[in-house]
Amino acid sequence: MARAPGLSVRFKLTLSYAGFLMVAGAALLAVVWLFLLRYVPPEAIQTIGGFVPGRDDLVRAFVPAAAWALCFLLVFGLLGGWLLAGRMLAPLARITSATRSAASGSLSHRIELEGRQDEFHELADSFDAMLARLEAQVAEQQRFAANASHELRTPLAITQTLLEVAENDPRRDDDELIERLRVVNARAIDLTEALLLLSRTDQRSFTRTPVDLSLIAEEAAETLLPLAEKHGVGIETSGEITPALGSHALLLQLATNLLHNAIVHNLPEHGTVHVETGVDSESAVLTVENTGEQLSPQLVSTLTEPFQRGTERIRTDHAGVGLGLAIVASITRAHDGTLDIAARPDGGLRVTVRLPAASVTATHAAVDADRR
Repeated sequence: MARAPGLSVRFKLTLSYAGFLMVAGAALLAVVWLFLLRYVPPEAIQTIGGFVPGRDDLVRAFVPAAAWALCFLLVFGLLGGWLLAGRMLAPLARITSATRSAASGSLSHRIELEGRQDEFHELADSFDAMLARLEAQVAEQQRFAANASHELRTPLAITQTLLEVAENDPRRDDDELIERLRVVNARAIDLTEALLLLSRTDQRSFTRTPVDLSLIAEEAAETLLPLAEKHGVGIETSGEITPALGSHALLLQLATNLLHNAIVHNLPEHGTVHVETGVDSESAVLTVENTGEQLSPQLVSTLTEPFQRGTERIRTDHAGVGLGLAIVASITRAHDGTLDIAARPDGGLRVTVRLPAASVTATHAAVDADRR
């Protein structure tokens, strides 16, 4: 936005300081006049002991001195105010410089203002924290864009290769080619839908309503039961009514992603997945545990990053696109909740999601309305 030129803040403060001194000086002179000189007789008085000056004599002697005093206060106020304003606004100059650097694309610069806490230091610390978050988000977005480009390029490259092979080999079975193209295309569609869901979740463009987290977990378990039976994994659900506040569709996606990961990252045979819901300290809690391979803490700390997979031993027919836990983390953040992921001592993973709780009455009303 174009703005008309104006006075600097330093100059305005200087004028304010000088004006305050002038007003204070004028007030002091007014007090002297009102409370002292007004009681002196206008004419000089000749007494036995000598000459006593009158009010007129005192005014002629007082006014020039008062004028010089006001001039001195004006000059002193301007010079002292200019220096004082410059010293007071020095932190603001550093903050402005950091802001311009950030506007030009340099997010690594920090103000790091020294000294004790005051309004400027609070502003500088808040600005440094904002720059740190922006730098981390930009780095994450760049990494995400690079990974997404790589993941999207893979099915396209496979499709191109299959078509070139089919073109060079007329005797190739068309049904086999169509089936492989269908699988590759389905994977590309799944990846695109996951990216769109992740983007919408980060924007928090959804309506919050009371939901029962236990019913959502049961619905996700029923949906994925055929997949679990196919791979010999048992699903155990337990818990009580768990009222939460959020989007039913997004929380169902969250529970489904957690259960899907727990199934595909499980033991080869006779693995188990345990799902538990409950209320803990005004929070709705969803916990999903699964048996599986031993995971290192370093690997666990990266599982919520996009396109990270827990193990190399993943069944190719339901491997997913590497965005399951990234979407879970994004949905949890969008609901102002917390996500805790920890490796189990016996192998596998324990994922705990805590969401803001809702009242039981409101949750029952919302669930009844959905059933109708």
